[in-house]
Amino acid sequence: MSSSGTDNLFSRYIPKLYETYMVPMLFEPYAADIAARVAKRSPKRVLEIAAGTGVVTRALASTLPKDTGIVATDLNQPMLDHAAALGTARPVEWRQADAMEMPFDDESFDAVVCQFGVMFFPDKAKAFAEARRVLRPGGVLIFNAWDRIEENEFADTITDALALAFPDDPPRFMARVPHGYFDKATLAQDLAAGGFTSKPEIVTLAKRSRAKWARDVAIAICQGTPVRNEIEARDASRLEEITDLAAEAIARRFGFGDVDGKMQAHVVTVER
Repeated sequence: MSSSGTDNLFSRYIPKLYETYMVPMLFEPYAADIAARVAKRSPKRVLEIAAGTGVVTRALASTLPKDTGIVATDLNQPMLDHAAALGTARPVEWRQADAMEMPFDDESFDAVVCQFGVMFFPDKAKAFAEARRVLRPGGVLIFNAWDRIEENEFADTITDALALAFPDDPPRFMARVPHGYFDKATLAQDLAAGGFTSKPEIVTLAKRSRAKWARDVAIAICQGTPVRNEIEARDASRLEEITDLAAEAIARRFGFGDVDGKMQAHVVTVER
């Protein structure tokens, strides 16, 4: 079954589920890390791309000085609307924008930030070239990308469970997209193709992914990501059944309550 047109769909019910389940389970620990890395650079103007529901935006707004300008963008307006509704500790500028063709002047930001968004870019070198274009000389691009799925236990367990539920056509979104852009050499090559001449710093950072219940993990991945689109494309009537099967798989491996699994990502810093 073709994945075209579904891998980037974060519409309808997904933003709320994404924020409720995915953000605390996966994204908040890395958001704090990336905001601290940006703060060390003392930027005056920061652009965030692929902001999603704003977990990094909120961390940046709380960490950076009040006179540091923050522009937060995302391709998907429903995600951006949800982020804006949640708000931040201080005002930021919210703007719908495509990372492939950003509506900003050359050399207009000191830092460009992206948390777990680069995997979704259809032309990564072009997106990196756009990030470089809007950076001032000496500016920095900081982003993170998930490591291989085997290093991310919740996603790996549920992907295996989905393969059992749909043996003839297993949903592979998690392995294909979020965990499909992990090779460090490829990351460096794409940055070079985007015009970055300095050597990137790539740090592999392991953290713990936690949730109160096994079913929370299943809802997060099966209903709060484009995995939902894959399940519904195969048989929409089975969404709750498949979520239950995923929850059972998590419970067998990690227990039913206060589940805790390994997650791992690369954090990339490269100067213009």
